[in-house]
Amino acid sequence: MFNSIMFVVQILFAVLGLYQLFLTFFGWHRKKEDLSHKPQKSFALLIAAHNEEQVVGALIENLQKMKYPRELYDIFVICDNCTDGTVDVVKSYDGVYACVRENPNQRGKGFAVEWMLKELWQMPRSYDGVAIFDADNLVATDFLQYMNNDLCNGFQVVQGYLDTKNPNDSWVSSANAINYWFCNRLWQLPRTNLGLANFLGGTGMVFDSKLLQEMGWGATSLVEDLEFTVRCIKRGIYPKFNFEAKVFDEKPITFQASARQRLRWMQGHFDVTRKHMLPLLWQGIKDRSWTKIDAALYVFNAYNYLAGFCIAAIVWGDIFLSGGVRVTSVYNMLPIWVSIPYMLYIFIQIPLSMHLAKVNWKLYLRIPTFLLFTLSWWPITVHAFFTQNNKKWSHTQHTRVIRLEEVQSKQL
Repeated sequence: MFNSIMFVVQILFAVLGLYQLFLTFFGWHRKKEDLSHKPQKSFALLIAAHNEEQVVGALIENLQKMKYPRELYDIFVICDNCTDGTVDVVKSYDGVYACVRENPNQRGKGFAVEWMLKELWQMPRSYDGVAIFDADNLVATDFLQYMNNDLCNGFQVVQGYLDTKNPNDSWVSSANAINYWFCNRLWQLPRTNLGLANFLGGTGMVFDSKLLQEMGWGATSLVEDLEFTVRCIKRGIYPKFNFEAKVFDEKPITFQASARQRLRWMQGHFDVTRKHMLPLLWQGIKDRSWTKIDAALYVFNAYNYLAGFCIAAIVWGDIFLSGGVRVTSVYNMLPIWVSIPYMLYIFIQIPLSMHLAKVNWKLYLRIPTFLLFTLSWWPITVHAFFTQNNKKWSHTQHTRVIRLEEVQSKQL
């Protein structure tokens, strides 16, 4: 009986894995985004900052040098429950607004953004679009040009290309960078090419102001980006991914900091899955919308990680404890002419995505440690599953002061 249940569960998750694998083929081709509209949209650039005195100045200076008419955008820094010198740093820059928020009972980026938007709607100037960044980011100077183009073309929610500004700092930061290159090319881009909905990544996001005023933010979970994505898709508003509009994020350099950050993400992911996955799936079935069904399957990914760990633990535990194989493995039943190409393509996805991203050859040497990093998701996911009711937001400290010119020079 147990073996039969295990077999059915393996089939279910194998089908989900094959579906995602099938999507990756549509990420091989990329059509370059054009710039067919002149600058005309105005933007409010919001920077979420909690104790970011060391890095926020570099981002402000970066945003002040955008290749976009300065009169068409303003910079607002949300100084959220700061106890360091963030406010003083922000005020030292002319034309930048330091918006101080003090509410220790509601910590986290989602609450900070929700508060800032209410403040923004009461200001005398109105904006066509709202962009959201993290204080540790760097932004390509043509970012607003591409976002202006998307808003002019009628898109209401747009996610920029997320990259890493410090991939060479440690094996942990390089693993995060590889993960970004993989997701951009083989998760996000296929959905763009197939006309499906893309997913917000927490920063480098742009929204039509009228949509935000109509919907409200309402996303205050530990993964506010995923929560808002689901809210949009339920309303038939499908976020778009702009491959050309690049944002560079600082990633943790120690395993402990990364594990803490990923635990928060997975706790939030389980929370959003529990609340929204089944309603979104049912809505997709009723509406005969594959876009909504695909989104529901994406939201379900937290359980894919959990199931992967549990299945592997049971199968390998059975082998070592019993000295034989009593639990049937689906993959052992595949003919060799199917299993070998299947496994080869799974492993080739990482170097393929790195090749398509044209990264420095030295980073290919980090692939073995990336695989170790990937395995570390399993215990983190199990821990997150049993602590998913934890809503406490944890801050990731950022200290790496890098200028955009440094990042771009290393990519050449």
